[in-house]
Amino acid sequence: MDRTTETAPPAEAGRPAAAAEPAAPADAATGTVRRKRRRILLPLVLAAAVGGSAALGATRPWEGGSSAPGQPPLGHGTVAVERGSLSSGIQVAGALAYDALTPVVASGRGTFTALPAVGSVVKAGGRLYEVDGVPVVLMTGKRPLWRDLGPGVEDGPDVRQLERNLVALGHADGLGLAVDEKFTAGTAVAVKRWQKALGVKQTGRVALGSVVMVPQHAVRVHQVGVRLGAPVGETTALTVSDTGLVAVVQPADNQLSRFRPDGRVEVRLSEGGTVQGRIRSLIRGGGGDGDGGADGSEGGRQKTVVTIVLDDQRAARRAGPSSVTVDVVGDTATDALVVPVTALLALDGGGYGVNVVTGTTTRLVKVRLGLVADARAQITGDVKSGDRVVIPT
Repeated sequence: MDRTTETAPPAEAGRPAAAAEPAAPADAATGTVRRKRRRILLPLVLAAAVGGSAALGATRPWEGGSSAPGQPPLGHGTVAVERGSLSSGIQVAGALAYDALTPVVASGRGTFTALPAVGSVVKAGGRLYEVDGVPVVLMTGKRPLWRDLGPGVEDGPDVRQLERNLVALGHADGLGLAVDEKFTAGTAVAVKRWQKALGVKQTGRVALGSVVMVPQHAVRVHQVGVRLGAPVGETTALTVSDTGLVAVVQPADNQLSRFRPDGRVEVRLSEGGTVQGRIRSLIRGGGGDGDGGADGSEGGRQKTVVTIVLDDQRAARRAGPSSVTVDVVGDTATDALVVPVTALLALDGGGYGVNVVTGTTTRLVKVRLGLVADARAQITGDVKSGDRVVIPT
């Protein structure tokens, strides 16, 4: 019998052959497994409340990729779990400055005939400067004098301030002078004693401009704003300060939570050594209480000025106005297991874990989180020092 072989008809001229039907996936089962494979999306945001700790986010898509089963995918590395100390303390640069700058405006009329040297210290009852050859005396008080004081003046708080100073300086001894708002005959006697001690005419009256009232009991001359021979006017004649130094810092916004009023800090001096201090105030705006030279602004925004009073003024004065570093002590963990925060995985059921490398595979280990600082975290769990954990690279 003749055997007939069937052949496909030739394609018509100008008409392409029919396209082949796409082949099915080489391994449909693999696709099913891949679709069912559990994807671990592990966002991690650790917002550290302390300055120096970073707000970090991490995603862990531990999919097979091209890596061998059980091993971290490409783009990830490992780091050893360390045993050591962890501290949430921060360090902020600052400066030593003389405290409480106070402008002094000369009252009355006349000509400046003597001025103090910058850096000189004047105590209450001492001569601050001189007008028309007559000393102008420093006294302690928050209210500036605005009128002449003498017998017959109306009662007022300026009289009380004057009497308080006359008593403190010893010019009212034995007079039984009551410190009140009345200018009495006893007040006039105390004024004459004071004028005699100064070597000026004993009138029993206090002329406007003969006394400068400042809150401090002693001041340091910070700046002289007039020249000898200049007439007395409304401009600032002097700027004075406290005699003590303070530390002044301007922390970043994310560091402010560590500076608490009355909190204790350590101030490291530029010449070496440290001084303990106490946080006295946090003031929004430039300048603060010292003369640190900062204007309190950053990018048009006012910064907070922190003023720290120092326990040891002798050490501070040896250093003088200079740069310092302020250490704010925070929580500390010693003998702790520490990993980078990027090694932490947020688990579906809550809490955190790390991927520990064991031979050629990895295992997910749940851990408890302790102190977090400087982008590192304290952990406890089924891990030990020297274990290697997976981190992104």
